Amino acid sequence: MADAETDSLTAEQQACLALWAVPGLGPRTLASLRAFADGGLAPLASVPVRDWVSDAPVSPQVRRRLAQVDALPALASRVLDACHRGGMRVAFAGERAYPERLKEVLDAPPLLFYRGRPGLPRRRVAMVGSRHPDHGFLPYARGFARKVAEGGVGVVSGAAIGVDQACHWGALDVAGETWAFLGSALDALDAAQARLLPHFLEGGGVFFSELPPGVRASVTTFPRRNRLISGASDVVLVLRAGVGSGALYTAEAGRVQGRPVFALPGDVTQRAAAGCNALLRDGHARACTGPEELWRAVGVQPGLTLPPEPPEAWDSLSAEAKGAYEVLDRVPRTFDEVLADSTLSPAALTGALVELELTGLIIQHPGRLYEKV
Repeated sequence: MADAETDSLTAEQQACLALWAVPGLGPRTLASLRAFADGGLAPLASVPVRDWVSDAPVSPQVRRRLAQVDALPALASRVLDACHRGGMRVAFAGERAYPERLKEVLDAPPLLFYRGRPGLPRRRVAMVGSRHPDHGFLPYARGFARKVAEGGVGVVSGAAIGVDQACHWGALDVAGETWAFLGSALDALDAAQARLLPHFLEGGGVFFSELPPGVRASVTTFPRRNRLISGASDVVLVLRAGVGSGALYTAEAGRVQGRPVFALPGDVTQRAAAGCNALLRDGHARACTGPEELWRAVGVQPGLTLPPEPPEAWDSLSAEAKGAYEVLDRVPRTFDEVLADSTLSPAALTGALVELELTGLIIQHPGRLYEKV
């Protein structure tokens, strides 16, 4: 696949990037256009837009906007120029920089704009909460996120003032990985996010957005970005949320996506915790009182979850361990399934799996289920 960072895009990627920049055109319409073009978008990039737009399965509003475009490659080039001016890169689904778990989400965007350097695969927890929690809660949230990150788990949130930023800072405090999904384009940050960005980039964090350059945040973009926070994570934790908090959208998105949802219990007399307590009361979340519960939920053991930086970790592995690692995936597999797909004997495979687990490259679930970290 072409590397969007070098602008050597395929015709399929050019068409995808250009169409994604058209206001009102989302994942479902994009899927309809793929079907319209016999399974791929590349044919739409090879001819002028006027040749196909009248028959395209799009809304009247999108058709009018498309009619103003001469050709998709030219629009894609303009989007990439805007990305360069804003210091952004583009990651298409399936590329290394695109969050792996997000690909599982039904309405995941086909691409993301990002700033920073996405790191190695690891377990991640979405940690979200109110912009205005009760007095004194933000230091607690920061300390909680710090402990989660110390266990080698990535912290994902929305970079909003309040609990979200406190969680990001907690991860940055210990040089942990942290990702932020924004409700605006990355060149349209609000003042608080703009102040946070340099610390993210310096600390190894990443800002993501599905919105093309120039798009400002609105009442519709924030709820939609919440599905990305939960979708890129293995578990969702709501630390503090009132009844109308936007963090509850992330919890609901996590439930729909099949992510385990946790909530921090709060004082029943505290309005800022009413949303969390309602999640627990209605059975929509499990109670969480410490990072240990999150570590167990994602199947990590602190101290074993941050593999050594490649190539040292890979070079130090035995040939048997390397072979076993190539057979494994992010979906847990039984010992017998791994054995059937490898060339190793049962004894050699057992030793290889132990070696991989000790280096932190895989985890073992109960029942001898093995999975890449």
